[in-house]
Amino acid sequence: MNGSRPQAETKPFYISKPMVWEAYLRVKANRGAPGVDGVSIEQFEQNLKGNLYKLWNRLSSGSYFPPAVKAVEIPKAGGKGVRVLGVPTVADRIAQTVAAMYLERRVEPVFHPDSYGYRPRRSALDAVEQCRRRCWRSDWVVDLDIRAFFDSVDHELMLKAVERHIDEDGKWVLLYVKRWLVAPLAKQDGVQQRVRGTPQGSAISPVLANLYLHYAFDVWLTRNFPHVTFERYCDDAVVHCKSERQARRVRDALAMRLAQVGLELHPDKTRIVYCKDADRRGSYEHTSFPFLGYTFRPRLAKNRYGKHFVNFLPAVSKEAIKAMGKEIRSWRIAARSDKSLNDLARMFNSIVQGWVNYYGRFYKSMLYPLLRRLNEYLVRWACRKYKRLHRRERKAKELLAGTARRYPNLFAHWRFGLKPDGWAMGAV
Repeated sequence: MNGSRPQAETKPFYISKPMVWEAYLRVKANRGAPGVDGVSIEQFEQNLKGNLYKLWNRLSSGSYFPPAVKAVEIPKAGGKGVRVLGVPTVADRIAQTVAAMYLERRVEPVFHPDSYGYRPRRSALDAVEQCRRRCWRSDWVVDLDIRAFFDSVDHELMLKAVERHIDEDGKWVLLYVKRWLVAPLAKQDGVQQRVRGTPQGSAISPVLANLYLHYAFDVWLTRNFPHVTFERYCDDAVVHCKSERQARRVRDALAMRLAQVGLELHPDKTRIVYCKDADRRGSYEHTSFPFLGYTFRPRLAKNRYGKHFVNFLPAVSKEAIKAMGKEIRSWRIAARSDKSLNDLARMFNSIVQGWVNYYGRFYKSMLYPLLRRLNEYLVRWACRKYKRLHRRERKAKELLAGTARRYPNLFAHWRFGLKPDGWAMGAV
């Protein structure tokens, strides 16, 4: 993108080769499965220079047409149906990343500060933290759930939003976004053509989703209800209101607004929630709501003087605990008697540390039962590995407790304070 444009005389679009290279590096770092062509990143790299040149040449000349997107069904949490993820080919992921990088630089400055999803220097935990603070100040919340957002995006409105943020040099982005939006889904039972929506999982979907909801939700809500606040993480949003009456007005108005742009609020999952605590003692149907893997509800807390009181706080959700427990069981730790403790730590620490970093941020004591379960699996592992500890769980626990005292940083959950002897530091 720097310097002169020597390709302008022969190519209709200017796309720099360094930009394509940077996009490739990002795709490689994210890894990912092969698309419909079955080509992995490793296979793509066998002729890396030639493959990248061919992609750049086609993008620059306007002759790039994306292949079908491989559809992969992922079970939803709690067994409530499936979510269809789109897996583009490696080359298509690189092409999408090139366009996403170009578009992000132009739309990022105009995005709302309370939009957190897939944006630089913003995270889901930032959204949870802001939501926590605002729940203390506002009594009511509208917990929004947009039904099948990625399947419902109106292509014409999406293209209008993209066109608004590109100049003459960026016309290629609009051209390829059009082609990506209609790229068919390759399913096991055949190819499905698309006239609406954008598949989850593609490299350009996050910025397109944010752009669509920027106009459909953020700008509209700020203009029509300037006194309410919100946090939005892609299609997951929470709106804070001062009264139940205001919350109902916002919910009903949002339902009408989203219908205008081809979207729908889920009638069962969209709820008005009362942020009940020690000072807000009213009795209402809903006093809790989920947001980004956390559940907000009344919980016991300590004030600065050490006295307990009821506050409205987030903690890891039951659904997240269940998913993590299922993952731990799949490791079959007790059956890995051929491994050492160091081996087990190397195998699982990065995953557990990720859980601790995310779900241990707020009301961390809710994680303790899950992490203690890890110690129970380690005790069973020791009983099976060492004959002298067979059916002697107490001795196995003492052995692990001694190891934890000598090497307190060996396992991620030991560093968090959950040692095999049952000691857990910290409060909420």
